[in-house]
Amino acid sequence: IKKHPAHKVYPYLLRDLKIERRDQVWSTDITYVRLPQGFVYLTAIIDWHTRFVLSWEVSSTMDEAFCTSCLESALRRYGQPEIFNTDQGSPYTSKAFTSVLKGKKIKISMDGKGRALDNIFIERLWRSVKYEEIYLKEYASLTELRIALKKYFNFYNFERFHQSLGGLTPAEAHFGV
Repeated sequence: IKKHPAHKVYPYLLRDLKIERRDQVWSTDITYVRLPQGFVYLTAIIDWHTRFVLSWEVSSTMDEAFCTSCLESALRRYGQPEIFNTDQGSPYTSKAFTSVLKGKKIKISMDGKGRALDNIFIERLWRSVKYEEIYLKEYASLTELRIALKKYFNFYNFERFHQSLGGLTPAEAHFGV
């Protein structure tokens, strides 16, 4: 995703920051999924400390509307983070997206250009969802994909144990269950 020349880019705030609790840092990204009729786009928001997927959406167009909707859903359901990290793509630098964060007084952090490792936890999520779900199946429609992703993210959050979480699921880590 290319950055928009008229949009403000924010500094990366996470360098050397120790992530110690839930809601300290959330992040987001977009990936694509191939369907018979073409590509669709998947966005998700993840809590860095617990790896809990707070919200996700799929869209046939890559614009700020579905990214902003995903953000608003996560905020409505789970409160808010201290810092929100994204890449410099135009959906995330857009006024619609950043104004939601500014309105909640959430610090905005953006990865350095070409630095995928700055947002490593969402990149790991994409690897997991693609190798454990998407690459194993062929979806005939966007509806079929949404149903499969709903099941997968439920599995990921509530059943899939994470070594980095000491063998807990993201939900156990997030909610302290």
